Amino acid sequence: MGALGHRVAVGLHADRVDHGVGAPAGKKVVDKPLPNSEPKLRAVFDKLTAKFGTVLVIVDQPASVGALPLTVAREAGCRIAYLPGLAMRRIADLYPGEAKTDAKDAAVIADAARTMPHTLRSLELTDEITAELTVLVGFDQDLAAEATRTSNRIRGLLTQFHPSLERVLGSRLDHQAVTWLLERYGSPAALRKAGRRRLVELIRPKAPRMAQRLIDDVFDALDEQTVVVPGTATLDIVIPSLAASLAAVHTQRRAMEAQINHLLEAHPLSPVLTSMPGVGVRTAAVLVVTVGDGTGFPTAAHLASYARLAPTTKSSGTSIHGEHAPRGGNRQLKRAMFLSAFACMNADPASRAYYDKQRARGKTHTQALLRLARQRISVLFAMLRDGTFYEPRAPKDIGLTA
Repeated sequence: MGALGHRVAVGLHADRVDHGVGAPAGKKVVDKPLPNSEPKLRAVFDKLTAKFGTVLVIVDQPASVGALPLTVAREAGCRIAYLPGLAMRRIADLYPGEAKTDAKDAAVIADAARTMPHTLRSLELTDEITAELTVLVGFDQDLAAEATRTSNRIRGLLTQFHPSLERVLGSRLDHQAVTWLLERYGSPAALRKAGRRRLVELIRPKAPRMAQRLIDDVFDALDEQTVVVPGTATLDIVIPSLAASLAAVHTQRRAMEAQINHLLEAHPLSPVLTSMPGVGVRTAAVLVVTVGDGTGFPTAAHLASYARLAPTTKSSGTSIHGEHAPRGGNRQLKRAMFLSAFACMNADPASRAYYDKQRARGKTHTQALLRLARQRISVLFAMLRDGTFYEPRAPKDIGLTA
């Protein structure tokens, strides 16, 4: 970033500007909390710019509480940079004292910019589409987590009181016909009382192909258990409520997907990203938000490191443990690449061949999937660098990486 060429570096942490550290001597020029409001932020930036010239502003949370300070700093003529959280915490460990405070963290951020400019990442002005996608993707992921939590709660209750019924319905909770069924008939007794024929008729409009099979499976499961576990009657209260919540979350997620897709269609990178097998609307949106056009990463290896997708092997003395995905990195990007790697295996012969060859070499499913995700990072980087669509390759052309 060339931070040493600037007169002052300001570190932002949480919702405060706690320290400003001058370069090259590191003299503090600002040392006070500052609420996250435009007038007060503007006053500080204008004062520092007038006194010291160009100001470099560094933040460790650019997409949340750092959004307003960065916007105000840009308008004030400041340069902007980002210190990744993992790098910030490692640097903070080098400073004396164990207490973690906003003031200390802000000072660490500013001093890192002054003394270790190589740790910084450039932050370009985010376009409106990317900014909106960032918010929608974050909300969609919150909804996904809520859906998982609610599904697990339903499955846990069914497992507790009627395991056979859980085996039939648990894996189908994402289907609206199943949530509709549980919302109205939450207990084994309610399902049996409704009757097989009536339930088939009720479910058929929502699941024409699976209605008969689903209800047959439900009644087969009901017949497997003749005893009534104490507390089963509470399912008539709890299960319908949870099923209604789950159905509402699924409805919200479908609405979010439509909104994300609408925004994504207007983004120039959309055709490039979605040309890659396994990259759907949600995955493409995550890639836009986390990777952008890829210019922030010098090589594919840098991008893989950012996602922590480079396989590592644990070793101690003569003991060597299996490969695993390193901890840390951008969780959004790592998850997106893993899911897309898994999804592409039935759609892309080249990816399937790569995975199968890794398994033939003795890799576990997870290890082979990790290597496939890493290989796809290289392909993705090349696509973004050259602005080209995905080009399928014959399985025989796929090489193995070490």
